[in-house]
Amino acid sequence: MARVVHIIGNGDNAVHYKPAKGLKITCNLPPFEVPNVYVSCMVDFKMMKAITEGSVVNPYPWVLGVRPKKWMEMRQTFYMKYSPQVKEFYEVLPKYAKNYTDFNCGHFATHYAANKLKADEIHIYGFDSIMDFDIRSRTDFYLESDRGSMNTERLSGTWRKVFNGIFNEFKDTEFVIHHTHNNIKIQKPDNVSISVEKV
Repeated sequence: MARVVHIIGNGDNAVHYKPAKGLKITCNLPPFEVPNVYVSCMVDFKMMKAITEGSVVNPYPWVLGVRPKKWMEMRQTFYMKYSPQVKEFYEVLPKYAKNYTDFNCGHFATHYAANKLKADEIHIYGFDSIMDFDIRSRTDFYLESDRGSMNTERLSGTWRKVFNGIFNEFKDTEFVIHHTHNNIKIQKPDNVSISVEKV
C-alpha cells in the first residue's frame, strides 16, 4: 500500500486541501483547521520568538529545523516547556539549498516527507511560488515578512530551484501539486503532476 502524505502550506491555494487518507503535515500553522495533523514543521527563529512571547500557539506535534533547535538550546525554560511537543529535530540541508535561509518551511516539510517518512506520494497545497509570482503566506498575518516585489522576485527564483532539487532528488516519489492552473514555473519532471482545482 502506498504511503501518502499531504502537506498543507500557507499560500492561497492551500484551500484546495480536503480531508483525505494519508499523513497530514502543516507548515507552521495551517490557514484553517486540519484534523489529525501528524506534525507541524517549523524552521524559523521568528516563529519560535512568537511562540515564546505567546502571540502564537502551535498545538500540534513539532518537527523542528536547525534554527528552532538553536533557539531551544539557548532558552532552557522554553525547551523544558515545549519539549513534549517536539517529535524530532530534522537537520538535513540538501546540497541544492545554499543555506538554511533558502530552505523554507515548505521545502523542509516536503524533504522530510520524502526522505524521513519515505512517502511514495506527496500532495502539496498552497506552495504558490512554484506556480505563480506569489510568495504571500497566511503566516504573514501574524509574522511580518517582506513581500515587496524585489524580495518576491529573489525568493521565487531561489525557492523554485530548491523545489526542482527536491523533485529530482526523489525521482521515485510521486509529487502532486494542487493549484488552479497547470502553468508550472519550473521544468516539470516526470514524477510531478498537477491537479487543476476548481476556483
